[in-house]
Amino acid sequence: MAPTLALVGATGAVGGVMIDILNARETVPWGEIRLIASQRSAGKKMTVRGEEHTVLGLAPEVFDGVDIAMFDTPDEISAEWAPVAAARGAVAVDNSGAFRMDPEVPLVVPEVNADRIGDRPKGIIANPNCTTLSMMAALGALHREFTLTELVVASYQAASGAGQGGIDRLYAELTAVAGKDLGVRAGDVREELEAAGLSLLDSPFAGAPLAMNVVPWAGSLKEDGWASEELKVRNESRKILGIPELKVSATCVRVPVVTTHSLAVHARFEREVTVEAAQKVFATQPSVVLMDDPTTGEFPTPAEVVGGDPTYVGRIRQALDFPSTLDFFVCGDNLRKGAALNTYEVAEELTKTLP
Repeated sequence: MAPTLALVGATGAVGGVMIDILNARETVPWGEIRLIASQRSAGKKMTVRGEEHTVLGLAPEVFDGVDIAMFDTPDEISAEWAPVAAARGAVAVDNSGAFRMDPEVPLVVPEVNADRIGDRPKGIIANPNCTTLSMMAALGALHREFTLTELVVASYQAASGAGQGGIDRLYAELTAVAGKDLGVRAGDVREELEAAGLSLLDSPFAGAPLAMNVVPWAGSLKEDGWASEELKVRNESRKILGIPELKVSATCVRVPVVTTHSLAVHARFEREVTVEAAQKVFATQPSVVLMDDPTTGEFPTPAEVVGGDPTYVGRIRQALDFPSTLDFFVCGDNLRKGAALNTYEVAEELTKTLP
């Protein structure tokens, strides 16, 4: 009998991307698909794979008979309801940060550690943060061949990583400064935003303008001046790759891009690695697209990558003055592979293990 899939958070931004993914699949393994959201969204009509569905309000009984429940919800909702789904017999695949570092919850990227799917004592599998995910398919492939030992990352994160509020704010800021002669003074953009009624106190970007700017901060303040997004890159990379002592340092930056995160990766390996060897590894990965020709200026950018499922890699270089080290640039759509797609791929992989 074909398994039943539930999508919790179906009416949200990532839930919408998940439905797009379901609709785009040539075939799906599901016998029934249930759309679930908050009680205020209950009764809404949505179409999945040509069939109209009525959104169900979140309640314990909606998980009865569900085999796999995908959660595209805020941390607090997942923390409360994923265990409920598991208690009702479903495997919960959670896209929030609620369970990522729980030692009894596997943190899974199918291209890297699909073998961890079966080890789920709480009946929950976690999806990594979109920043970590944007590089993990590429990094995991290199690790299998050359054994990663050190990782330094600078991220260039899109406004959508801050949710719909981040997208709305960036558009509002761009509208406020469009066509203005801003000169070169540091305060010009700030003055235009204030004149348009866009207080920087309300900005989701650490109180700084994002239009015509970059902001070296993403997330909340943690110990010793680190941002939460930077610690996620460190801790999640260690857990996914199975390297508890991996040396990692990250600097996370918001850039005025709507969707698609980019990362500059500096990776050191135990075994000698060359640009040619890395290119061969990437070329064999079905979820990695190699865009790397410096003679023609071929390299990935968010504008070219947005809306795509793969990880795009380019600017591969042998690091100067560092042995067995590569520098490369990665782009990945943070709403697709960085969120919805990886969650869905985990769910599909799970169907292979169901009785």
